[in-house]
Amino acid sequence: MALGFRRHAAAICSLGAPIVVGQVGAIVQMLADTVMIGQYSSQSLAAVSFVGNLMVLALVASLGYSYAITPEVGARHARGEMVAAGGVLREGLRLNLWAGLLLVGVFVVLYPFLDRMGQPEALLPEMRQYYVVVMISLPFQTVFNAMKQFADGVGSTRTPMWVMLAANALNILGNWLLIYGIGPLPELGVLGAALATLLSRVAMAVALGAWLWRGHRFAPYRAAFGLGGEVALRRRLHGMGLRLGAMMGMETGSFSLTAVMMGWLGAAPLAAHQVMVTTGSLCFMIYYGIGAAAAIRVAHFAGVGDWRSTRQTAVVSFLMTMACGVVLAGGIFVVRHHVALMFTADRAVGAVVAGLMLPFVLYQFGDALQTNFANCLRGTGDVRPMMGYAFVSYVLVSLPLSYVLAFPLGMGAVGIWYAFPVALTTAGVLYLRRFARTTGRRGRLVGWL
Repeated sequence: MALGFRRHAAAICSLGAPIVVGQVGAIVQMLADTVMIGQYSSQSLAAVSFVGNLMVLALVASLGYSYAITPEVGARHARGEMVAAGGVLREGLRLNLWAGLLLVGVFVVLYPFLDRMGQPEALLPEMRQYYVVVMISLPFQTVFNAMKQFADGVGSTRTPMWVMLAANALNILGNWLLIYGIGPLPELGVLGAALATLLSRVAMAVALGAWLWRGHRFAPYRAAFGLGGEVALRRRLHGMGLRLGAMMGMETGSFSLTAVMMGWLGAAPLAAHQVMVTTGSLCFMIYYGIGAAAAIRVAHFAGVGDWRSTRQTAVVSFLMTMACGVVLAGGIFVVRHHVALMFTADRAVGAVVAGLMLPFVLYQFGDALQTNFANCLRGTGDVRPMMGYAFVSYVLVSLPLSYVLAFPLGMGAVGIWYAFPVALTTAGVLYLRRFARTTGRRGRLVGWL
């Protein structure tokens, strides 16, 4: 059993390390945006916080939509069906491009209502600038998502990592040049940060596309692009993607939509919320990297009917995720009084951040649990009930509980955040139970849970 644990852990590390590095790089990008904007102006930080939370909701939902590609590609790749796996990429690209364009349409419709969301009026000019430019970048991000999920599904996780890191470096450089107006460039503030984000996302999509279209390894997969479309596959990917996107959208919504509630409390709580969401994203992306590696392994094992290894993979990845959570959350809690200083010198923001640290630590267990078993369910392709579980956890539990704790019970910003441990743990338990039933029906339980 110990040898099995080490083998699974080593395989997860090999696949997951590049994903973790790439995802942490994405958080570094968000961190750089937040730090640079925070140093420019605390008012700009609050404006970017609000719009960023709305955009993150769309980005995470679209990422979830692309997740349908991984189990379909992984199962075909494990069986040696290269052309069929390429067909998944073809249909996935088509669907995700349309998803990105649809998101742009949604944000165009929402734009006139920015001034009706109860936010401080002084923030609206900067909110509008950031909103419009980042909105334009969404189709490039969704196309990148589709290509990355394909690459992950066939076990090629390193090149997407390098592409993401290079794009993040480009974004940081663009922030530095355009926010502050270095050299002959104009000082654009929030608009400069938005333009840097747009440029980095365009570069990311172009670079990964060039790698897939020119690499010799992917020639067998590219043969699928000369064939006709597969309507049944497209419908399956769309159905799975909608469920996964809705599930992740509702999860993120429990954080993003509470930004509206934070705005009701004032600019300092809203800015503090952005600081904490950015900090928490560091932990989540590490959990996600481990879980994504587990999903790839699960898809490969499920594709050949090895349900015992499927279950073992899930348990090993959960133990690895929890170990990371203990180290990360514990370390952040120790320096809780200094975290806000990385973003802004505003003492009011720092005081709110320090107060949010205890619920932040408490929700790490639930976040690790739900991230791991949601990814493992995704690997099996059993995603139908996940949207319902997310609705219960994040719509029926998280948002109402945040409101009740914050306003009727008078707990303010801390009350909003105390709802997160309850909601995330609820989701994690539901996903765990479903995964145990799914794998238990198809193979002998191994008793590692």
